[in-house]
Amino acid sequence: MQTPILFTILSAIFIVFVGMGIIVPILPIYAAELGATGFALGVIIAGFALSGGILQPFVGDLSDRHGKKGFLIAGLFIFGLTGYTYTFAESVVHLVIIRILHGAGSAMIVPMAMAYISDLSPAGKSGKYMGMLNISIFVGIGGGPLLGGFFLDYWGRDSAFYAMALLSIFSSVLVAAVLPRQQPLAIPEKRAPMTAVFRRMLHSRRVMGILLSRMATMIIMVPTFAFLPLLMKQHMTASGTEIGMVIASRTLVNAVFQMPFGSLADRWRKNRLLFIGSAVISIGLLAVPFAGSLAALLLLFALIGLGEAVSWPALAALAAEEAHEYGHGSMMGVFNMAMSAGLFIGAMGVGALVDVLGIAWAFYIVALFLFASAVTAALMIRPAGSFPSFPLLFRRLLKRSPWF
Repeated sequence: MQTPILFTILSAIFIVFVGMGIIVPILPIYAAELGATGFALGVIIAGFALSGGILQPFVGDLSDRHGKKGFLIAGLFIFGLTGYTYTFAESVVHLVIIRILHGAGSAMIVPMAMAYISDLSPAGKSGKYMGMLNISIFVGIGGGPLLGGFFLDYWGRDSAFYAMALLSIFSSVLVAAVLPRQQPLAIPEKRAPMTAVFRRMLHSRRVMGILLSRMATMIIMVPTFAFLPLLMKQHMTASGTEIGMVIASRTLVNAVFQMPFGSLADRWRKNRLLFIGSAVISIGLLAVPFAGSLAALLLLFALIGLGEAVSWPALAALAAEEAHEYGHGSMMGVFNMAMSAGLFIGAMGVGALVDVLGIAWAFYIVALFLFASAVTAALMIRPAGSFPSFPLLFRRLLKRSPWF
């Protein structure tokens, strides 16, 4: 393992996600002040996911051909520069445009970092090293809301956007200065284009199960990041610091347990860990609207974070295994496209439902969808022959029945 490269990537990702987390307690309240309805808030969240989702597979493919460093630096710089423009927004339309540009920058960050880690991971250790990447992400995005709430309460809304911009730009400078120039993969001249690789992925039951699970586990971000701050403001008159504490309890617990469950994913069946973690998350989300105090919310979001710690390293390790066949940049680009699809679908669908049914239903519906997706994905990802297909199982039952 090339330790300096690993440390640089993890440090850069940590810094940029601190910056991203800083605005989490602020953006929904900011949008509401500009007149955003639940659906409009969903569109704001979806704008980020839409541009990121469209660009990620193609950026991943290009990085396999031309190297990852340049894309990572460009993504970090765009991310920071766009973050500064939030302070100029005067309408919901302005926020949507800014979020679209922000998503374009993100398309070059997380897939590139995941591709680097996937490429550097020793054989049989992908779960452990993906867990290390997830620690950087979740410690950053967990600590960010605490800082964001503090900035909101004491220095005003705009200070959080300035901090995000500065942290992202600093991260791009760190990568440019420390990360060595990487040679692109030795790709055959007749290598299939990205669209052909994508079609091959669509025909793989295992890959489709991984992508379904990735999409479902990202839909759960919508009620937390878009509607939890509003729920706490309306029903608990919570401060920005208290909102940040609840969001941080989830992500920090997630970060603490990433390494143990990442190592477990290298020894145990990953699809089982994925299902168990998703079930725990579903239970926690269902209970959120019934929480009547800050302490109850802290406990529930810690439970949700534990479920994510169980499932996320296993899911990333499954994707890393498939990357050996499809290319690290290509697979991680598509993997993160599924993330963006989850955010987009969740933001648009949940945002519309909130206007009709109320904020509590954002948590009920997402929890049920996640559990159904977890069952389906676990069956799709299972090793071939480990469990009989439903038609075969039905025929076996008929043969054993005394009535047939």
